[in-house]
Amino acid sequence: MAAAQRVTVPVDVGVGPAAFLFFGPVFDDQPIHTGLKISVDAVLDREWLKKNQRLIPKRYRKQAQSLDEIRISPSILIPDTLIISPKVRDTGMYGATWKPLSLGLPLSSSPVRLSVGAGLLLTYAYLYSDTLADTHFLRPGAELGVDLELQFSKRFLVSVGWESALYVPQELGGLGLPDHLRDGIFHVGQAYLQLHFRFPYTTRL
Repeated sequence: MAAAQRVTVPVDVGVGPAAFLFFGPVFDDQPIHTGLKISVDAVLDREWLKKNQRLIPKRYRKQAQSLDEIRISPSILIPDTLIISPKVRDTGMYGATWKPLSLGLPLSSSPVRLSVGAGLLLTYAYLYSDTLADTHFLRPGAELGVDLELQFSKRFLVSVGWESALYVPQELGGLGLPDHLRDGIFHVGQAYLQLHFRFPYTTRL
């Protein structure tokens, strides 16, 4: 067995504010809830791929040469978003969303990178309210989104985006299906702004 090699990989850590719109009765009660958008990715750009061809399996090297960038998330345990929304009027909410599987398609390359993406989600949020039934929202879902990323330097970037998530509908006050779709939680929109910081990380492969 070949000895493990030390490899330096650029890592992108992004964090920033997010606004959530839980369409339906929650939206009617309070349109916007707040939170954080989080991302951690290893970013393998064309320069890195060319320099480290030996690490790429031979059958994939030709395809890798045609790519501008590959992004790999290191762990599904890192939440994609945190919902941190204290009660402003009648309703507050706390929770998190995980994205165990996602795919992205860049439509342009840096320094202005526009991309579209899709993924599978799992969300848990506790909703407490003076006007709505307290609810433990726990549902899988799927999302579509668009992201615009601006690269100001190799180490600092800013992105803005929108994601629409569709969940298995859930009634308020329980875990079952609502009698009518509009009476439950099924569609959540998310607008976000992220600040990205990139730094080299050395590991063994």
